[in-house]
This record gives sequence, structure tokens and C-alpha cells, in this order.
Amino acid sequence: MRILFFGRGLISTQYAWAFEKAGHTVEFYVRKGRKATFGSHIELEMWDARRGKQFIQESWNVQLHEEIRPNYDLIIVSVNTEQLAEVAQLLSTVAGTTPVLIFNNIWQELKSAISPLFMNNVVFGFPGAGGGITNNRLRGGFFKMIFLEKPRVDTEPINNKVKDLFESAHFKISWIKDMQNWLWNHFAMNAAMEAEVLRRGSFPALLNHRDSFANVGKNMREIVPVLKARGAKMDMISLLLTKIPPPLLGILFNKVIFAKGSLARLSIEYNNTNAGFSVIEVVKEAKKSGISLPRLTAALENNKRHNVIKN
Repeated sequence: MRILFFGRGLISTQYAWAFEKAGHTVEFYVRKGRKATFGSHIELEMWDARRGKQFIQESWNVQLHEEIRPNYDLIIVSVNTEQLAEVAQLLSTVAGTTPVLIFNNIWQELKSAISPLFMNNVVFGFPGAGGGITNNRLRGGFFKMIFLEKPRVDTEPINNKVKDLFESAHFKISWIKDMQNWLWNHFAMNAAMEAEVLRRGSFPALLNHRDSFANVGKNMREIVPVLKARGAKMDMISLLLTKIPPPLLGILFNKVIFAKGSLARLSIEYNNTNAGFSVIEVVKEAKKSGISLPRLTAALENNKRHNVIKN
């Protein structure tokens, strides 16, 4: 299969590497001028958890293009959430009938999030990977599991194509019946965590404070009314974060989920992204419904992103 990844970001690079190793042709679309900036290779230092836990360290050659050609079997989009509308607009003019996998966090209603792309030409999924890129060096890793929406009416051929692609590279698919609800819950969880990241100063710093994940649970409890106001149902992640007492939740995350040496912990330790967008979006949504979010609002105080929502 010939696959185009939109952007040479963290998630795109990890899955592109795995697909190439499985025999597929992978290429990247990058913005004008980025091809020279990125160069022809990227240094990989990442963990591959598809078959046990293997450490990958290599200088990987990549194919970068500053234009989108019409000869791909699939386009995969995994970008910062705030970039998705711009990406969808561009793809609507150049992608033609090439099917698109949106491999992304989304807070909007799905149809409006990818407009003017046609829903019948798009499937939604979510990766199981993390880490960061600094000075052309990727550090992080990916799990065996990825999340993919169950086929909607008329999307069966695209779903099958995506399914075959991931399974050919030895990934396991967790099928999501209601992807809209799943993504809303996941976005809310991100906001709960990013609020604590803003408080601590960085993703790695989150792991160095005993009370961090107890506070994430408190943040998530505050967000629940916002989820309910937009008609979302609580999923297992949200229930975990809101039903377990915060002190016990802190122990569970620190000692089990993000135990020292675990891939989940490494994914956060290497995460160097600028936190805050998900917090802003949830706070803005809460203001529309007249819901008070004192913990999240306080997390934005004295942060350069705060002026986005002041008015």
C-alpha cells in the first residue's frame, strides 16, 4: 500500500516506520520549507511493544514532499487538534477521492471537525503511542493496540483497508462503536491532565509529584458536567478518573499505570509539547453552558494561553 502521512510529527513517524517495515511505501507531506529543515532522515530512539518490548535505535531515511499527489491508497492525518480544520480544508482541494484516516484527538462534532471533507471518505481512529521529537531525534514508543471506529454506512471499504494495513504491521485493533463519545471522553481526560501539566510546568514534571494524578482525578470530576451538557456518556476512562478516590487514584497511576520503566511513563517523560489547548477548549465549552470550572480556569492563570479565553 502507498501511504501519505500528513506532517512528519511524532505519531506519523512512528507508525510510518512500522508500516515501511511491513513492506508498505510511506511518504510525508510537509509545509513549504520544512523539507530542507527536517532533512532526509530522523534519529529514532523508541520502544516497539507489538511483540514484547523492543528498543529501536536507528537513523531512518524518510521521503518528504511539499505537495500532495493523487496516487496514494490512503492518507493518514495525525496533527495537533487545533490544526485539523486547516488540514481538512487543504485535503478537500487536493486529495480527490483518496480515503483519509483521521488519527487524532477531537473535541468538535466529528462532521464539522473535518468539513469540507465528506464523511463517507473518512474514518476516525486513535493511536496508542507517545513521546516527543527534539533536534530531529524521536524518543518514545508505541503499543500494540490502536483504536478504530466501527464501520458507518458506506465506510466499510475504507475501514477494511485501514484494518488490513494495521494488521499487516502486527497491530491489534480495538473497535469503538461510538467514536464521537469515545473522543469526547478522551479529550476531556487530556484536559484534566493538561491542567495539571500547566500547574507543574511540563509533562515530565507531572510524574515527579506524588499528588499529580490525584489532582488529575479532581480535574476530571470538574469536567463531567461539561461532558453531560453536550450529551456524552461516561466511558471507562472517565469513570476510572472520577469514581476512584483521588488518593487511591494517585497510587494506581504512579505505581501501576505509569510505573517506572513502563512505556506509558516513557511516553510522558519524552513529551515536550505545549500543553493547554484542550484546557482552553473545555473551559470555553463550559462558559457556553454556564458551568464553572475553577480548577481548570486557575490552571490557565499566569499562562500565556489564558488571554485566549478571557473574553
